[in-house]
Order: sequence, then C-alpha cells, then structure tokens
Amino acid sequence: MWSALQSRQSFFRPYTVFGFVVDYFLNVGATLLAITLYSDTPILLIVLLLAPALLVYAFPPSLVARRKKPKIPPTTAQAAGARTKGSAAGLDVLSTKPFLTVFRGSMLVITCLAILAVDFRIFPRRFGKVETWGTSLMDIGVGAFVFSAGVVGARPVLKERAEGHGTPLSRRLVYSMRHSLPLLVLGVIRLLSVKGLDYAEHVTEYGVHWNFFFTLGFLPPFVAVFQSALKYVPSYAALALILAVSYEVLLESTGLKAYILTAPRVDLLSMNREGIFSFFGYLAIFLAGQDTGMYVLPRNITRGGSSAASQRTTLLMTMGAWSLVWMLLFFLSTDYNYGAGLSVSRRLANLPYVLGVVSFNSVQLLACCLVETIFFPSFYNAADSKAEKEAYDIATPRVLRAYNRNGLAVFLLANLLTGLVNMTVPTLDVGPVASVGILVAYSAVLTGVAVALDAYNISIKL
Repeated sequence: MWSALQSRQSFFRPYTVFGFVVDYFLNVGATLLAITLYSDTPILLIVLLLAPALLVYAFPPSLVARRKKPKIPPTTAQAAGARTKGSAAGLDVLSTKPFLTVFRGSMLVITCLAILAVDFRIFPRRFGKVETWGTSLMDIGVGAFVFSAGVVGARPVLKERAEGHGTPLSRRLVYSMRHSLPLLVLGVIRLLSVKGLDYAEHVTEYGVHWNFFFTLGFLPPFVAVFQSALKYVPSYAALALILAVSYEVLLESTGLKAYILTAPRVDLLSMNREGIFSFFGYLAIFLAGQDTGMYVLPRNITRGGSSAASQRTTLLMTMGAWSLVWMLLFFLSTDYNYGAGLSVSRRLANLPYVLGVVSFNSVQLLACCLVETIFFPSFYNAADSKAEKEAYDIATPRVLRAYNRNGLAVFLLANLLTGLVNMTVPTLDVGPVASVGILVAYSAVLTGVAVALDAYNISIKL
C-alpha cells in the first residue's frame, strides 16, 4: 500500500505531518493490528490493505509523481560503458538498497511491538515464545534479529575484498570487541535491573543471568575467528551448515540435550546453559545471514557487460534459489517420512530452528526485493550517487528508514518502555480497547523518537 501510494501519487513527498501519520499507520499500525485485533482474521486485514493498494495502482500516476520521479542523467559514452560493466561513475561498489532497509526496519518494528504486546491478553499466546519444542512469531523474531545483523555484517568483508586487502585476525578481534563491549554492558545493565526490580522473567529462555544482549555481544569476536576458516571452507553458508550440523550431532549423540533441558542449576554454567549453548545456533544464523549479504549487498553480482535490469533479474533468481535451498534443508531436517524428523527448538537453537529462521528470512527478503523491483525500478537504474540517493529516499518509508538507522538504540528504548509499562500497569487485567491504546501510544513514542533522530541526522551507534 505504501509503495503504491508513493510510486503512483508521490504521496509522501514532501513528507508532511499527515504523511507521517499515514506512514506510521501502514508500517507500524498495520503490524500492531496483525498481532492483536486481527490475529484471528489475517486474511481480512490483508484484503483491507491490498484492495486499496490495487485501486491506487490502477489509477495513472499523478503529474506530481511524474515530475518527482528521479531521472537518469545523460551520460557520455564512456560513463555508459562504465555503467554497463557494473561500475557506474560516482557509484560505490556497495549500495544502500531500499528493500534491505524495509526488511530490517519491518523486523525491528514487529520486534519492538511484540516485546510489550506479549504482556497483554490481546496478544495471542501462540505468538509468544514456546517453552521447549515448536516455534512461534517471537521465536522467529529473535532469530530474524540475528540474521539481519549478519546480512549487514557482510559489508566490511565485501569492502576488504573490493579494496584487495585482508585484515589480520588480531585487528579483526580488536575491531569486533569495540562492537561487543557496549552490547555486553547493556547485558549487564539489563541483568542488574531485572534482578533489582524483581521483574518477571522466564529462566528457561536463556538462563538465570544470560540475556539476548549477551548473545548479540559475543557474536562479533566469534564471527571474526570463524572468518579465518574461509581459507578452507568455500562460503559462509557452508560454514553455518557445518556449525549447525556439528552442534546437532552433539545434541543427539551425547547427553548435551538432556543437560540443557533437565540439569539442575548448581553452578554458573548450568544456571545459564540455555544461553551459552544456544549461542552456537545463533552464530550459525548470523553466518547464514552474512552469506546472504555477500550476494545481496554488492551492486553487481555477476561480471561482464550485463545491464542494471539484468543484474536485478540475476539477484532475484539468486535469492529465489537460495530460499528454495534453505526451505528444502528445513524440510529434510524436520520431515518424519523423508528427513531426519527433528523437532524445532528455539531454547536449544538446534539445526531445525536455524534452518527455519534462515528460510523464513530469505523468503521475506526476496519478497521485499520483488516489491521494490516492481514499484521502484528507477533505483537500480540510477547512474550516479545523487540520483541513487534520491531514488533511495523515494523508495524507502521514512518510518522504516528511521527504525533501521538507529535500530539497536530504538530496541533499547523499547525495552526500557516495556519495563516502565509493566511496573505501572497490570497488563494482564487490561481490556482490549485499553491494551490497544497503550500499545499505540508506546509505538507512537518509539516511532516519533526514531523519526526525530533521523530528521536531525543523528545516528546512535552502540
């Protein structure tokens, strides 16, 4: 709906207060409705959103939209030849692609909504995290957070390759620790605040002391170490599979699974066994995301004189092929007739969970790329950085761009607001109308802060 309004009517340019309200409703409010009031009737919500989008797209584009459509500036024969070879003048090897921003922004929106909505009765229990076996919306969301971090984690690797030099392991470790330290500090702060305020927590989720910030914090140094294995392993995807399969073999052939699920909590390891051992599964998800980033982030994924449209077709086919591969592997790991018959467990972060998360996110990323290709083809036809920047701004919802830009900071604010609401409101006793009102106010504050930071060109790096 947003893409139809923007591409056909240039509805969000200029970006007015009314435009912000519509942007918020389409990219945050609709998601909130999907996980609350319309959770039992998702098809109805889809029709209510899709029907107006088709109607808007059926009308011819407005004159304003035509005037504001980014033009490909005329180029000389030399520039045209450079563009044909995939190195257009003024364009970086890596581009900030709208569909990736939409993917990451949407993931952050539903994550921030779910961590508070789960405390209200209006949020279906089937969407909450499962105890041991099976999967849910929130289980997939945790993995999606790690997968999306892996996708953008491919950027420094690609830059190194483009520049033709590598970084020693020691330097990679130092660089990774600079990213890990703030996350580990946040993990300690969350631990102290949860214990100090006697905040409700599920010990079986990560353990007594472990939390998701520790998982995120330990990922960078381990990824830096595993990167050295690429000398012997063909790709990050292969590395992810080797790690996930090896971990699954240990779970099934030793007493590790029983230890994680049933051991008494008598020491630091046993108290935090879920968080410590599930880390290997999350590391595999990150590496799989990094492999996706290796072919999603580059401007051109093939060599030679192919056009921009041909490159986009190749990208879509590559994404589709990998999505099928991951789905097939997930099927083979879980099917009782033709596969291993394993059960998904987010608590263990076992092989089926890893493959399920990667499959889901690969398909969602492909869907975002398809929408961008249909509605905003001018982006991948841009001939210089100025035209590409304008096309990027046109093709990206301001709200999702703002969430993506300061994702971790917004996620931290969401955690703080969630704690504040739970300490001041008896969430389980609140009715549907009041619940939606609180969630709308909460999401409006988050969105307002994110958009304000973006408007003032502030990036908070944690």
